[in-house]
Amino acid sequence: MKKERINLLGAGLIGSLLAIYLRKRGLEVSIFEKRQDWRHLNVSGEGRSINMALSYRGWKALERAGIKDKVIPYTQAMYGRRIHDEHGDTFFQPYGKEDQAIYSISRNAFNKILLDEAEAQGASVHFGHKVEHVNVAAREVSFSLEDGSEKSIHSEVLIGSDGAYSALRNAFQSQLRFNFNQQYISHGYKELSIPPSPEGEFAMDPNALHIWPRGKFMLIALPNLDKSFTCTLFLPFEGYKVSFANIHDERDIEQVFKTHFNDAYNLMPNLLEDFTRNPTAALINTECYPWTENNTLLIGDAAHAMVPFYGQGMNCGFEDCSILDGLIAKYGTSSWDLVFEKFQKGRKPDTDAICQLAMDNFVEMSDNVADPKFLIRKKIEARLHELYPQEWVPLYSMVTFSEMKYSEAYAIGKLQEKVMDRVMSDPLITQNWDRLDYEDILHQVVVSGAV
Repeated sequence: MKKERINLLGAGLIGSLLAIYLRKRGLEVSIFEKRQDWRHLNVSGEGRSINMALSYRGWKALERAGIKDKVIPYTQAMYGRRIHDEHGDTFFQPYGKEDQAIYSISRNAFNKILLDEAEAQGASVHFGHKVEHVNVAAREVSFSLEDGSEKSIHSEVLIGSDGAYSALRNAFQSQLRFNFNQQYISHGYKELSIPPSPEGEFAMDPNALHIWPRGKFMLIALPNLDKSFTCTLFLPFEGYKVSFANIHDERDIEQVFKTHFNDAYNLMPNLLEDFTRNPTAALINTECYPWTENNTLLIGDAAHAMVPFYGQGMNCGFEDCSILDGLIAKYGTSSWDLVFEKFQKGRKPDTDAICQLAMDNFVEMSDNVADPKFLIRKKIEARLHELYPQEWVPLYSMVTFSEMKYSEAYAIGKLQEKVMDRVMSDPLITQNWDRLDYEDILHQVVVSGAV
């Protein structure tokens, strides 16, 4: 059986993992990456890298690729959110059951593990190749190299794993009947840091994702193995008193942090340096269709970039790789048009669903988590899950701790939301939530069709 040569654009997390899968199928794989090989450079993320949060879907994809055990030592478990109010008090909000966690990992360290493994499996990686033009009909890619020269390749199979600003997707836009929508949200982000304490320990709870929710803006922090925290500040670009547009100098930076994140400010000796040095980046959501044409395919963020507020962008991309590998196993390596068509048809409803959930979850993280009624709502849902573990699974658990299709989780979540809205309409709910008739609530769920 003929096994074509596969060319991938982009050596990021998704491209590296996909290369591992493809090599294990015995396929010849080359990856073309516009950046230099960062593994040999002294970089810490270039100030633009939100720490990655690995959850169940991502772990399963790594396990199926045979690389899970190599990743585990680089992760730090987070069992829930640690909410910081404006008075410096904190409270813990578990993500799921007692042993359920998501795992913080450095983007650069993670990418190195995957890329090293891809090369060990026999993938060929070409750095310093910037895509200048893609001819989709001919599957030809023209590159400019770092030395100023140019290079062109022909691909039997071409896959764009080159992220939210994909060169292959741009070629689709100009050469195909292609539906494309992108949405920049009103907020941007800036990466900051909290170093280890003077004693060399974690300055805060190391097993939580820390959130300072402030309504229209927030700060989050994820733990690192070196006992530091990678922090991400989310602010509106403009239009509000607290926004990037209204921060002009070091005094403004200090004023924002002393006023709204004072307990974090006291742990951030490098705040001014980090804030000044690190760029302010935008957050984008993209939807497009089709993902495939003439033995070419978009995958991961190239097909469905999402904002980071559900922690599923990378996990979703990894699940893409696993699903695509399953289709290759089923249909073989001589019917790429069939494999790619099956992939986009089955996957598109799910990626649409998780992109919407990610957009919606910003409100929960920045505002709702500090609302007493929201906390009661979560306690009721947790009690329902405890009493009826099969009949009521919270939306977050369906998305984060299972392989249920995103579209199914989204639909069930909407039905559960309607039931909970009725429950929470009781004006005395904060006093009597622990005395509710949970069997009756479950009956409402059954009637609504959620189970």
